[in-house]
Amino acid sequence: MSFAERLAGLMARPGQDNVPRDDVPWHLKYGGRAVGIVGGFFAILFGLYNCIGILLGDVGCLVGGILEILAGFVVLAIEAPCCFIFIDHVQQIAEKADQRPYWNRAALYCIIALPPVILCLGLGSLFGCGLIFVTGMIYGMMSLGKKGTREDMAAMASPNAMSPVQGVPSTDQHSTLMEDPDSVVCGNAGGGSSINGGLVR
Repeated sequence: MSFAERLAGLMARPGQDNVPRDDVPWHLKYGGRAVGIVGGFFAILFGLYNCIGILLGDVGCLVGGILEILAGFVVLAIEAPCCFIFIDHVQQIAEKADQRPYWNRAALYCIIALPPVILCLGLGSLFGCGLIFVTGMIYGMMSLGKKGTREDMAAMASPNAMSPVQGVPSTDQHSTLMEDPDSVVCGNAGGGSSINGGLVR
């Protein structure tokens, strides 16, 4: 692949997904990418700052800083592969990540953001890894999909709603009813009358 083809592929990437996802709002899609890019940059920057802790003999901050730098590189490689245009395999990794469901990316970002904070608790770790964690939460919200319309929710709540899986209307209304404990007690006493056959709607 030539340099011009790689550059054209990278420039076409931010505006379109390899897998079309029409149910994701545009503000979440671009907001997640922007927070990921900023979070990856700050994670690298504050990871370098945490690595200075080795001068004070703090090995935990050194390891936490290295993990924070790696987490920042992973996020930047997936969200903005144009930053690594001279590394061959970054574009392929970003394309594979775009073809995966959003919850995979959400889980990855939330998991890689935790160890640096655990190893070296400080403002640098909290801010850099916190932005990566927020990016994971945004992708988690994107994986839930778009909220249904009011009409769709009302149709699903009606007693004659069609089941989306089986395509069979649910006619069993007793599944949502429960027995009235007062009418059962009165019925056992012998003098009580049950309303609606002992069932409360």
